[in-house]
Amino acid sequence: MKNKKIFNAISDIDDELIEEAKEIKKSKYRTKKVLGVVASIVLIIGISLLIKDMKEDSHIAPLAQVIYPKAYAFDDYDSMGKVRDENPVAYNTIKSINNFAYKTGSLILKEGEGNKNYSPLSLYYALALATTGAESETEMELLDLLGMPDSKTLSTESGNLYRQLYKDNKIGKLKIANSIWLGNEINGEPVTFKDGFIENATKNFYASSYNVNFADSETGKAMGKWISENTNGTLSPEIKTDSEQILSIINTVYFHDQWINRFDKDKTLEDTFYLLDGKEARIDFMNKTLGSAGFAKEKDFTRSSLGLKNGGQMIFILPHQGVSPYELLSSPDEIERIFEEGEDDYGEVVWKIPKFSFDSEFKLKDHLKELGIKEAFNPNADFTCITDNMAYISNIQQETYISIDEEGVEASAFTQIDYVGSAQPEGRAEMILNRPFIYGIIAPNGNLIFIGIYTNPAE
Repeated sequence: MKNKKIFNAISDIDDELIEEAKEIKKSKYRTKKVLGVVASIVLIIGISLLIKDMKEDSHIAPLAQVIYPKAYAFDDYDSMGKVRDENPVAYNTIKSINNFAYKTGSLILKEGEGNKNYSPLSLYYALALATTGAESETEMELLDLLGMPDSKTLSTESGNLYRQLYKDNKIGKLKIANSIWLGNEINGEPVTFKDGFIENATKNFYASSYNVNFADSETGKAMGKWISENTNGTLSPEIKTDSEQILSIINTVYFHDQWINRFDKDKTLEDTFYLLDGKEARIDFMNKTLGSAGFAKEKDFTRSSLGLKNGGQMIFILPHQGVSPYELLSSPDEIERIFEEGEDDYGEVVWKIPKFSFDSEFKLKDHLKELGIKEAFNPNADFTCITDNMAYISNIQQETYISIDEEGVEASAFTQIDYVGSAQPEGRAEMILNRPFIYGIIAPNGNLIFIGIYTNPAE
């Protein structure tokens, strides 16, 4: 990965804004105003047995509860550095996760039409947890896609990355939550699960464990409630369980953060969005001009970013007139190119961004098969590190929600602005997002948390 591309901060903060932020720090934080960017996602991996008819029992018994990492303030750089030093993540891990994002993102986003919001990080964590329970060819196929040499390394790196990414402060939140739902009986006989799998899931994946009956509708309700609680109520899916099921792995990612530079609500105006089919739609656009910011102009797109208070950024990629966004999503190499390639310039950047929110839902089994995951979906799959019962992955689905608005700076002080470019403005870019565009939400370490495409305000 070309870190200098993905890590570039491209925000301009004037003195007036800094002084305003200082005053805001003195006031009580208003918890209702947290939206700068909100995104949440739930992913479910269902693992089934070849045996039916589980005994009904609605009791939901937690086997292992998780103690999440200690939270610290968004401007506590000493704690941030300590967490990073104590939980090193290899460069190859970050690169592998982003390569995974490009491979899966190309298949998922280029298919069909409409708005799509996909979390490669969520799918990676769910598959990683499943991989720790696999053996033989099942394990090898999964490790190859995840870009890891072995399950032990995968577990260690996943745990360290989790602790680096975890954020929960008055400005924003990034919480990855995992849970494993373990079927308790088959034909009146208890199902046993390996202690090592559950212990590792708790330690490195912060996974809560529950003993359940998949034949009971109460299990689906409990799973839906857990998802809602871990996505701040943005997602409340109806989960239907199957009596053939032995295990479900659920991963959620909840993210919100605030723009370093807020959008003035008085400058939000209705204007025209041009759809791919030539139709037009009226929608509210947020407007702002940054005096000195980073951007890249390539032959077929322009790219720039908006900084987020907890150190991440939201990247926007605007295809040039006449270029379909699907052309830029046509292969893993193309996605890598639009996010990482190109020479960065600094200058004035004019922003015009639609306010939007939408949901997405993906069935991922066929995509993963196309990427070489075969054995895990085979009834003869080897998940013997989870259970001695015959088990295989029967279903993988992901649901997401994303929303952006003007909020972003009201509750905080600017205590560090070392990422503001010192170079003199040399050019100008117009990020007038009034036609279909691509976006990505990037963690401070460079990992893609979300990647999506916006094509239609009506969805």
